Amino acid sequence: MLQRTLAKPVSATGVGLHSGERVALTLRPAAADSGIMFRRTDLSGAQGEAFRLTPYLINDTRLSSTVVTENGVRVGTIEHIMSALAAYGVDNVLIELNAPEIPIMDGSALPFVYLLQDAGIADQQAEKRFLRILKTVEVREKDKWVRFTPYNGFKATLTIEFDHPVFNRSAPTFSIDFSGSSYIEEIARARTFGFMQEVELMRSHNLGLGGNLSNAVVIDETDVLNPEGLRYPDEFVRHKILDAIGDLYIAGHPFIGAFEGYKSGHAVNNALLRKILDDDTAYEWAEFPDNADLPPAFFTVDGQLP
Repeated sequence: MLQRTLAKPVSATGVGLHSGERVALTLRPAAADSGIMFRRTDLSGAQGEAFRLTPYLINDTRLSSTVVTENGVRVGTIEHIMSALAAYGVDNVLIELNAPEIPIMDGSALPFVYLLQDAGIADQQAEKRFLRILKTVEVREKDKWVRFTPYNGFKATLTIEFDHPVFNRSAPTFSIDFSGSSYIEEIARARTFGFMQEVELMRSHNLGLGGNLSNAVVIDETDVLNPEGLRYPDEFVRHKILDAIGDLYIAGHPFIGAFEGYKSGHAVNNALLRKILDDDTAYEWAEFPDNADLPPAFFTVDGQLP
């Protein structure tokens, strides 16, 4: 299977969920083996240079996955666009933005899926590299845990737990095996969510400044405030899987394995990535020159042949 980039540049504008700033975003094709790169076009000098994303650059996980480089460059809320890039198997891309945060769009990954569809996906003359999990790797933080186990494909299972009546109306666990399920149909439309009582606290920490009913599911003491309701009966746990897929793709390569989590979040997801990459016995690199040898989860990207 070959590496992928975009067929052409594509742009969008939006608002940062936490910063509230207007953001102009452009995704550009990138050379093979260059990885997923970011560039802040509003900065100059060393801060304005493109840099390659790695799990070790995620240095702020308050309500999102945020890059903070040694030069002090911030790129926040990257998990939704990373989730869409993972679904389309994009290995190499330059993401340019003129603000410290990726725009939230509608709170899901669907607008980024549309951007990728508009840009088109192009194969490159270099083999795609996969991270194959060789043994169980687990991270526990208080009452949260996440783990990866060996599996010939890619599947994700998450369980959420919130002490609120809204969450009692649907199953707390969702599992998806991408060998037979569509990311666009099952995951991409699930939106981020938050509680009204947390808004003031968030804003006192300069977070959530751009949030509203058009880009998040908002919950009060008893119910969902959005007039249209939920997109899935279990939209909350599906969004957590969307986030996890994006957080895991910060590694820059697709995983061959089974991901599981209980009350997972950005911090514990990133800790799992670092623990895997720091242990040479936990994974191996895999390439598939013949697509017939691909694990089932990677045969197609939402119905498109690889």
